[in-house]
Amino acid sequence: MQNLETEILGRKGKLTLILRGIKDLSDEEKRTVGQLSNKVKTSLEKEFEHKIKELENTSIEKELGKTFFDTTIPGKTRQLGHIHPLSQVQEEVERIFSQMGFAVMDGPEVESEYYNFEGLNIPKDHPARDMQDTFFIQSKEDQSHGKLVLRTHTSPAQIRTMEKYGAPLRIIVPGRVFRYEATDASHDATFYQVEGLLIDKDISLSHLKGVMAQFLTRLFGQPVKVRFRPGYFPFVEPGLEVDFSCLLCEGKGCRVCKHSGWMEFMGAGMVHENVLKAGGINPKEYQGWAFGFGLTRLVMMRYKIDDIRLLTNSDLRFIKQF
Repeated sequence: MQNLETEILGRKGKLTLILRGIKDLSDEEKRTVGQLSNKVKTSLEKEFEHKIKELENTSIEKELGKTFFDTTIPGKTRQLGHIHPLSQVQEEVERIFSQMGFAVMDGPEVESEYYNFEGLNIPKDHPARDMQDTFFIQSKEDQSHGKLVLRTHTSPAQIRTMEKYGAPLRIIVPGRVFRYEATDASHDATFYQVEGLLIDKDISLSHLKGVMAQFLTRLFGQPVKVRFRPGYFPFVEPGLEVDFSCLLCEGKGCRVCKHSGWMEFMGAGMVHENVLKAGGINPKEYQGWAFGFGLTRLVMMRYKIDDIRLLTNSDLRFIKQF
């Protein structure tokens, strides 16, 4: 209030400057404006004096005395959201692979049959189609790319990336995938995967083993061993099942790893030459390997979550634990 009084009535105040300009007026104007300005100045001075006294007489204690107010009550705080555990682990996976020279790629969730199946060495009459129950989109079938589907894996990005960038290539593709299947504690119609692809000259499975051992060791913060078992996947040859040493029993054997000392982790293998050709890469000049693991399963293993449906049911009691 005092600042406002000074701004208007002070030596350099707005009203003061106006009053100083009266000397430049005619005699008749001086009488009229002078009387009016004195009234205005007197009125403002009284109002300021009254308001200042009113404020001085009003104390915080008097105001608080009118109604009960507990000054010890904590203030209201707004609840802030935080990153979902799936996103937390995905960001960490991307960071680790980026540090190893892998680019992070993405692809459409609504794919064509060609990129989801044919380009990955899975023709229409191939029995591997039965392994992946599919959501088809109601649309006209394209002669070259077939029907549209919700992608059943992130592998279609292999073909798209090879077509766009050629070789050499080093990428991972995290993302959401869809399978038409009944849900239970370990299966869901929607889940997340991470695809990996490395193509270069003189590439072997020993490079894959080293990369995965390094990745898992960084992810879990302790030494992790990796082993290969024979497996079948139509887009790789030879195909592998990749296991890592059980972290709960340190490889000694427990109920979680079924007393084997190993946890099943992902499928992998050397990229099939038909897949390289579909991506426009000469298989006689370049080789490569690919892998794919369930990001959702990885989150469940890391946080010991026993029901996959908890990750997508939006129950804040569950989400707030992470």
